[in-house]
Amino acid sequence: MSRLLDAISSPADLKLLTDGELGILAEEIRQEIIRTTSKTGGHVAPSLGAVEIILAVHSLINAPEDRFVFDVGHQAYAHKLVTGRVDSFSTLRTYGGISGFPKPSESPYDVHPSGHASDSLSVVLGLAKARELRNSDEKIVALIGDAALSGGMAFEAINTIGQLQLPVVIILNDNEMSISRNVGALVRHLGAVRSSARYRQARDSSQEKLEESGPIGKAFVAFGRNAKDSLKQFLVPETMLFEQLGILCTPPINGHDIAEIKSHLRTALDADGPVLIHAVTRKGAGYPPAEEDPTRFHGVGPFDIETGKSTKKDRKPTYTDVFGKALIREAKADKRIVALTAGMRTGTGLEAFSLKLPDRFVDVGIAEENAVGTAVGMAIGGLKPVVAIYSTFLQRAFDQMVVDCALSESDVVFAIDRAGLVGDDGPTHHGVFDMAYCRMIPNMRIVAPSDEAELVCALHTALEVGGPFAIRYPRGAGAGAPVPKTPALLPVGVSSELRAGDDVALLAFGDRVPAALEAAELLAEKGIDARVVDMRWVKPLDEKAIAKAAETKVVLTVENGILSGGVGEAVLSVLNGIGANVPVRLLGVGDGFVGHGKTERLLSDLGLDAEGIVKAVIEVLL
Repeated sequence: MSRLLDAISSPADLKLLTDGELGILAEEIRQEIIRTTSKTGGHVAPSLGAVEIILAVHSLINAPEDRFVFDVGHQAYAHKLVTGRVDSFSTLRTYGGISGFPKPSESPYDVHPSGHASDSLSVVLGLAKARELRNSDEKIVALIGDAALSGGMAFEAINTIGQLQLPVVIILNDNEMSISRNVGALVRHLGAVRSSARYRQARDSSQEKLEESGPIGKAFVAFGRNAKDSLKQFLVPETMLFEQLGILCTPPINGHDIAEIKSHLRTALDADGPVLIHAVTRKGAGYPPAEEDPTRFHGVGPFDIETGKSTKKDRKPTYTDVFGKALIREAKADKRIVALTAGMRTGTGLEAFSLKLPDRFVDVGIAEENAVGTAVGMAIGGLKPVVAIYSTFLQRAFDQMVVDCALSESDVVFAIDRAGLVGDDGPTHHGVFDMAYCRMIPNMRIVAPSDEAELVCALHTALEVGGPFAIRYPRGAGAGAPVPKTPALLPVGVSSELRAGDDVALLAFGDRVPAALEAAELLAEKGIDARVVDMRWVKPLDEKAIAKAAETKVVLTVENGILSGGVGEAVLSVLNGIGANVPVRLLGVGDGFVGHGKTERLLSDLGLDAEGIVKAVIEVLL
């Protein structure tokens, strides 16, 4: 049976469809998203919730001349399907296939390489200013979620958008969710607006009655610009937030009603200043398993369409799981320990902590800077805060790590999840920079555990040693190492030699230790005797182990992180400082962004698997 979707080669084709036909297309798109992501995994719930908004926008603007900017971009699957990528959509998030996020090099319809929250409004502000200076007339639309709107960067942009009064349309996709359920005062603000049906029903009929009611009624009307604004202020004061900042705001509309969205969007696109359209949606709309569990389906692996259950067979505990359980054990033993995250209690393994120790858990929403600043205040107040944030998102709190935390030598532990290559989410989410940006910070200690057992011991050590302390660990399942019931203290700056050898020294960090051990076995088959050292400490380095490594014929460092400014360069500096005369090869991520695909494939491409290590050793020896 033919589909409308197969006839859509560009957004221009949407202009030929009636609203009813666009509704049919929306359901076809949902089925395509579900069918594809059941095989590839992906951001199912966010994309299902934004289908009608995307169709409405593309049916009214003239992209790519007009600009449609996504915040985060994990909700853009419908956008990809109507911008000429139907035939390639089955390759979503696969190696060599299309990205799970907007990617300008992939399509002219992708304006900005989205991937981190809260940046879209700054981008559209810049586009609008460029349009003004070029004296052009393209339309500019941003789609931002309610969770992303809580980020500081979004508020900074709103302040300037209201000041400059440049025409832009902001569509607020309000589904009450980020990855976990949203938190904060802004959520209460939006919730009050959503629940105020009485405002919409009463606003237009009230003006005449108020004006006829005498001096009190007239004064009430005069309080605002007109009776409609006055009624907003008295019945639903929260709706005035954006308008007081200079941005016209619609009442809440049904974000799954294409006709209603288009009606408001037409007016907004013709406005001579900024307009915010408040669209209320359901995350996971149209697929019951995703509607029932939007947190799990925010980002999910392959699943069975009928049941929604995962088809992944590897059920080993993840590093995230191990961390979450270990932190609860530590917190039960020390009442000073508190946990913080930035809108990701589930993703960082803190859901159980938040339920068992709710008074000692803080989720600041998508505001990493605030998370670190709050943790510093807690430390000054005598607590032991542990901040759990993905590596790629912690980048946004670098200033707070330096000035607020390290300068004051505050006892804050940074649990850096998703460190290293993360696979299918690609360059916006790879956590390859944390060793470089943490290593340069004075007073910072950094551990890269090689397995789950070492992670548990690293957390215990961090909480005992104090001071700014970072623990980086990868995404996904661990190696299956048994977790100690009583974690040991790791001697600061001391590595662990796992295998003796005199021909080559493999100095491995974190999750590259198992690959180094495997490489040593392969090298032994070739008659090459390899020493393997679990370096463990990124800072301070074990300089004695490095000096001993210089006694071999070749030294290789292996890190799942960027080479420029990374720990391999630090090892090289130590070798140079002692005047070592030994060939050195640094293995890691080069000076460029790594694409998306299975992590194992990406590591192989970069020469960071066992075979790549063997190849590097032989190249240097020969």
